[in-house]
Amino acid sequence: MSNHHVVVVGGGFAGIQLVQKLRKVNVQITLIDRRNHHLFQPLLYQVATTILATSEIAWPIRRLFAASRNVKTLLGEVVSVDRSEKSVRLKTGHAVTYNTLVVATGARHAYFGQDDWESFAPGLKTLEDATTIRRRLLLAFEQAELESDEERQRALLTFCIIGAGPTGVELAGIIAELAHRTLQREFRTIDTRSAKIILIEAGTRPLATFAPELSQYTEAALNKLGVEVRTGDPVTQCDGNGVVVAGEIIPCRTIIWAAGVKASDAAIWLSADADRAGRVIVEPDLTVKGDADIFVVGDTALVLDADGKPVPGIAPAAKQQGAYVADVIRRRLHGRPKAPPFAYKHLGNLATIGPGAAVVDFGWVKLRGSAAWWVWGTAHIFFLIGVRNRFAVALSWLWVSLRRQHSARLITQKETLKDA
Repeated sequence: MSNHHVVVVGGGFAGIQLVQKLRKVNVQITLIDRRNHHLFQPLLYQVATTILATSEIAWPIRRLFAASRNVKTLLGEVVSVDRSEKSVRLKTGHAVTYNTLVVATGARHAYFGQDDWESFAPGLKTLEDATTIRRRLLLAFEQAELESDEERQRALLTFCIIGAGPTGVELAGIIAELAHRTLQREFRTIDTRSAKIILIEAGTRPLATFAPELSQYTEAALNKLGVEVRTGDPVTQCDGNGVVVAGEIIPCRTIIWAAGVKASDAAIWLSADADRAGRVIVEPDLTVKGDADIFVVGDTALVLDADGKPVPGIAPAAKQQGAYVADVIRRRLHGRPKAPPFAYKHLGNLATIGPGAAVVDFGWVKLRGSAAWWVWGTAHIFFLIGVRNRFAVALSWLWVSLRRQHSARLITQKETLKDA
């Protein structure tokens, strides 16, 4: 086996795609991640809203590459990179040397300078985030059932989602479905149909990256589900009592953040130039300026498309970047001509709103309603890893569609009563 050592930091879409493309190449690969699983983030909100179980959208990384003898997996957190020594250092103190380094460490939610809001309004990037939100959602109904004060009960039954991108829209639609249909016969003191779901967007419309007509359909569909959509004003205050929008205090006990993200600390490790969101500014071949042996991909990188606009932080873009870097590395190892600059191919935008309602924007064709919902569902099932997971997710969706019952409504954390 070749002594050339490729170290990949991050087991997200970009990192996994790169390793899959290189696993049959004569090279040694070490994949490092803080967690032992690869996560299908596009369906993470369905774990948060009790439709899917965690095991249906996550897979152990070691299992994915068990048959690839040249792939080594390490569970660890990278804290620094020594470019002169060509090594990465883990939080445990261990150092891993490399010939080629690929950083694909993703992003976390950003609070635009209001980091103290995070404890009141968790974002949604990890399984831990999803189970935290799920716990808060379910506990809100349980606490409302016990509450005798009507004002506090109304606050418990008010749910605010900040940010009306795809994640915010999808969360709002399913929470409305959960409150207004799934739970309506299960409580005796409260009427869950009285729950208020508010989607707050600082911009002028939901799904701003979609065509305007699809945004209009989305808002109408959300209204039909019982979601109140507020646009044009940002949240100016967020705490344990609720949020403030346009000077109005909205009492609520459950707040979810879906308004923005920031890159990991990779730019700091690499001493590389970065934009305001912390994304590393990369060269056309996705390398760091001044170091051809370090690539940065996915949400960690600022990559520009042919029009000079940032490539969106979505799964297809990350997978394309991972595949591209794998090709660059193969060309170098085999002495082949240099690869052309990375060119992003936009495959379209998709978002689901609720049962039988979704929007799809391929540019050349736009779909809405049930047809879009089928396209959205088919696309997501196709990109899941493994036949078992595809069947499990399809069965869960079928059960929800036919019975209006969510199958993952369990409050299992040790802190179950802590939030109360």
